[in-house]
Amino acid sequence: FAANSRFTTHASRFNKSMIKKIKILIIVLCSLQLTTTAQDLHFSQFFNSPLVTNPANTGFIPDADYRIGANYRNQWSSVMSVPYKTVSAFADAQVFRDRLENGWLGLGGMILNDKAGSGSLTSTKVYGSVAYHQMLGLSSLLSAGFNIGWANKHINESKLKFPDQFDGKFFDSKLPTSVVFTNNYVSYMDMHVGMNYAYFPDENVYINAGYSIQHVNRPKETFFGDNSVFGRIPMRHTGFVNAILKLNDRVIVNPNAYFTTQAKATDLVFGINANYNLSQFGEQQLIAGVYYRLGDAIVPMVGLEVAKIQFTFSYDVTLSALSKYNGYRGAMEFSIIKKGFYPDNVDRTSICPTF
Repeated sequence: FAANSRFTTHASRFNKSMIKKIKILIIVLCSLQLTTTAQDLHFSQFFNSPLVTNPANTGFIPDADYRIGANYRNQWSSVMSVPYKTVSAFADAQVFRDRLENGWLGLGGMILNDKAGSGSLTSTKVYGSVAYHQMLGLSSLLSAGFNIGWANKHINESKLKFPDQFDGKFFDSKLPTSVVFTNNYVSYMDMHVGMNYAYFPDENVYINAGYSIQHVNRPKETFFGDNSVFGRIPMRHTGFVNAILKLNDRVIVNPNAYFTTQAKATDLVFGINANYNLSQFGEQQLIAGVYYRLGDAIVPMVGLEVAKIQFTFSYDVTLSALSKYNGYRGAMEFSIIKKGFYPDNVDRTSICPTF
């Protein structure tokens, strides 16, 4: 009787554990609506990944001539044995400022890599970006740009388990499955377009808004062969607005808002961060802010800028139903950006507020 009692208790605990895991899986899948719809990459610090947000941002650098940056995101490591990991690197620069009247060309490129889930779904994308920027009078700027690139995705079939491999208690990968992949990788060309408008009436105010469309060529992305009726990536529409406002010689505030929609999924992020001057001419700045992803998470951010190199860290504190299972631990992000001037252009005037 004692042995049966212990077995019953153990079985009860096992069932509760399984039920909890299933609940977590369901909530994670619901939370992943935008990601699973088209497997697009995204960052909470969207303002620190400018070429991902909008190709018209290429060479759109109000306070420098060039910049180099990298981003890293680790998501849901508290509830998934293999968390989502996203890495990007980018570089862009202004060219032909001395050859084009009241305008310039922006050239750049970026590399993105994302690994998701136990099936090792890996995405690698490489883009080249071009944008043109034209001054409209003395206090506004209009920009338009595009990027075009190559994307590749592959998956490890041996690590996947399917519904028809569930024996009532466990998923058994040795059981046959009706799911058959034609191949475990896919490659395609991809294209994005975008526009920006900036308004800077004086040295203390700067306002910027932009709109972009990703996947304008609707590339096909499927592991089930070219004859599959599924796999066309829906276009993704993204809009943003931000401002840079200099309050005094010590404080500059930067409110931001970002909205994106793809298929029937949406994502809205908004908030504010501020730079506090720690030195005489702004060589050292302390950065702090907070953002909110609607219905999902609050995102506090801290950072430091030293000699035109900016380091920022943010953390997605989950507020959705998933917080019951992940202990509010969502995702962490790191960003590093280096800005600079050409040797013969160190005295160029910034078109946005600076210390």
